[in-house]
Amino acid sequence: MQKRKLLALDGGGIRGVLSLGILAKVEGIVGKPLGDYFDYIGGTSTGAIIATGLALGFSVSKLQKFYDDCGPMMFEPRFLLQRYKSQYASDPLRKKLMETFGAERTLGSPDLKPKLLIMTRNWTTDSPWPVSNNHAAKYNDRSRPDCNLNIPLWQLVRASTAAPTYFPPEVLNWDKADSSKSFAFVDGGVTPYNNPAFQLFRMATLPEYRLGWETGEDKMLIISVGTGSGPSAGPSCENPDKSILSQIPGLISALMYAAEVDQDLSCRTLGRCVYGHAIDRELGNMIPDTDPIPPKAFRYARYNAELTERGLDDLKLGELKPKLDELLKMDLATQENIKRLRVVGDAVGNEVRSEHFGDFLDA
Repeated sequence: MQKRKLLALDGGGIRGVLSLGILAKVEGIVGKPLGDYFDYIGGTSTGAIIATGLALGFSVSKLQKFYDDCGPMMFEPRFLLQRYKSQYASDPLRKKLMETFGAERTLGSPDLKPKLLIMTRNWTTDSPWPVSNNHAAKYNDRSRPDCNLNIPLWQLVRASTAAPTYFPPEVLNWDKADSSKSFAFVDGGVTPYNNPAFQLFRMATLPEYRLGWETGEDKMLIISVGTGSGPSAGPSCENPDKSILSQIPGLISALMYAAEVDQDLSCRTLGRCVYGHAIDRELGNMIPDTDPIPPKAFRYARYNAELTERGLDDLKLGELKPKLDELLKMDLATQENIKRLRVVGDAVGNEVRSEHFGDFLDA
């Protein structure tokens, strides 16, 4: 019986630094590079950057250095007259992704150790596009002129990080001989899969994806890592109406938060949750007190930070409460904020336990 291990990484801009603090602890527990431990790694937006690095064999510390060195330059403001299109220029991030992942390396590269999922949104067709290097998949047939495996890896990652209003879209040419196969892509975070955990499970198990891994608590482990979440309070019932302009900034984060919770809930419904914060006051954390009958489809743990005053208190980081608004920003890539995010990630990482992995750790 082959045990399959899956790792899902949320989007969240510079808050990916927080994820890396958690992943450092996971790396320490499994005792090897995460690309050697996990069989399938999926990521959205900043999670796609991290997932791709891990799949190429990068250590967590190497990715932490990438964010330390490159984080501030990722969010370089565009010229004033161009900001009606997006706040930040794409060139600095594009350049670093090419340098880091290789300008010529494609999704079909043998350098990718585990299977890799990059979550994007095809803006041209208005549809989520989960793109993986699963060689058995329909659109990964090498005989197709529009084979996914031929797409530059760095460009897929750039497409997944093209958050609307923040960055310009990325145009990908699936078939250079057919202009109808060129599409504009934006951030996978504006799909239902900003947290790609349950989509990763589908892609590993549904017959339509042609991978067909076996399910079962003893056969599949899914580790899901967030970038921190903090739902924003809405208007009071005394004054519920807000102007259209005042509502726009919070719409993307509200949708991302809702998608994150939905994917987490789906995983806890089908999987046996061994760790995770409460979904809400009615559902609780959905960690069963006894062995579920019938057994669940997989073993599951969700690690994330609640970026609220109460959440920081629970992590014994009350001194960061005055900086809560800054921690929640996806584009505040100052060195000071990066350091704070790392502190939060390290604190959440302390909650990771070897027993959460059950029999999925090597002897």
